[in-house]
Amino acid sequence: MNFRHSGSPNLEAARTDNREELQGAERAAFEREELQGAERAAFERDELQGAERATFAAGCFWGVEAAFREIEGVVRTTVGYTGGHTPEATYEQVCSDATGHAEAIEVWFDPAKVSFSDLLNTFWSIHNPTTPNRQGWDFGSQYRSAIFFHDAEQEALAIASRDAQQEVWAKPVVTEISPASTFYAAEDYHQRYYEKHGGAVCATTLR
Repeated sequence: MNFRHSGSPNLEAARTDNREELQGAERAAFEREELQGAERAAFERDELQGAERATFAAGCFWGVEAAFREIEGVVRTTVGYTGGHTPEATYEQVCSDATGHAEAIEVWFDPAKVSFSDLLNTFWSIHNPTTPNRQGWDFGSQYRSAIFFHDAEQEALAIASRDAQQEVWAKPVVTEISPASTFYAAEDYHQRYYEKHGGAVCATTLR
């Protein structure tokens, strides 16, 4: 004769209750995350209402972002990778100099407070546009000087400003001016790096 121990009915009921409580807690946590995500998205939409976008590459993006964040009228910045051919590139891949991407910054700005020309002035002031694929001691195509324009007006202003800069520099200005392509945000630890860590850790500009 076979005897099967089925366990205490009270114990089985308790296990069932625990599983249901756990599942309920997981559902509640998931719903909270969804709500928070929706709230963040709504805030970003409001924050960027009427804002325009500009994209620049001027060497190590930590220092570039810090410079643009000091400008009144800049409402949001994101560092990342653009101008290349590798989708969803990582920092390690970009550092290999094989993705075609530049370290870049995406700037959202309020045109009522700051103009694209103002941003161009900052761009030119924070790096050396005559060193191909190099800023300071940082070498590689990911450190190239570039303006990625988002419309015809930005393109015209970028070209005019580059021509004006050539009058300032003895060497040829090698800044790339290209249509903006997909921008891949960099890993979170790169975002607002100076605010998190402080200190000037990127290469200094060599003139």
